[in-house]
Amino acid sequence: MASALFGHVEALQGRTPWGGFLDAGTGVNSSLWSTALKTERWVGVTGSAGHAAQVRDRAGAALRPQDRLVVGNWTDEGLLAGDRFDTVLADYLLGAVEGFSPYFQAQLFRRLKPHVGGVLYVVGLDPYVVGPVDTEADRMVRAIGRMRDVCLTLADETPYREYPAEWAVNSLTEAGFTVTSARRFPNRYRESWVNGQLDMARRRLPRIADQGLAERLGQSIERLRAEGLTLCRREDGLRSGADWVIRAAVA
Repeated sequence: MASALFGHVEALQGRTPWGGFLDAGTGVNSSLWSTALKTERWVGVTGSAGHAAQVRDRAGAALRPQDRLVVGNWTDEGLLAGDRFDTVLADYLLGAVEGFSPYFQAQLFRRLKPHVGGVLYVVGLDPYVVGPVDTEADRMVRAIGRMRDVCLTLADETPYREYPAEWAVNSLTEAGFTVTSARRFPNRYRESWVNGQLDMARRRLPRIADQGLAERLGQSIERLRAEGLTLCRREDGLRSGADWVIRAAVA
């Protein structure tokens, strides 16, 4: 899915030069894509030293002398103070903010605005751990997401909180942006997603204070894994929810 989303961003950009590029919530996928673009300079920001190490390991060879990888938090008003970029990418940053600065999402786009000299691309995911379900795939995706989030919470971590595209459009408008494009991309979750999300949950079990509860959660994780993989194979993936891409410029 990442390649389709980034491909859509490239189509929206057209022949406009990327110029100075800010990957405002960089990770392995976004850094590998954006450092391969013809930019004048590249700056990646992450709130986690561990994420920064992963980016350096995977994309570090593409970094040029004018490029920078910064560990910082957008709640810090001094972060990149006075620096503006022709292109800014917020790739799943909206949901990830919750893990580093809970409740800051309402201020995120206003915080990024001084750094947007041209266009802002926001990539996100419609929430799937809340709300009604219509299909077996919906039910399974929600159950897996909730199991992951329960284990993260009991391990004293803050799960990400995703927002629908409509919320992002409204928040961008309130922050002084003009939204010029918004599009959803339906998701089909594969076996690797099922295993990846449940493996993330299982890795938190040793850090849960009540190890009796952790053991029971481990059993529930494996039952959910078996059900999820069976449904995934039967339906050729779990078709549920959507990612979205929004393009915005300063009004």
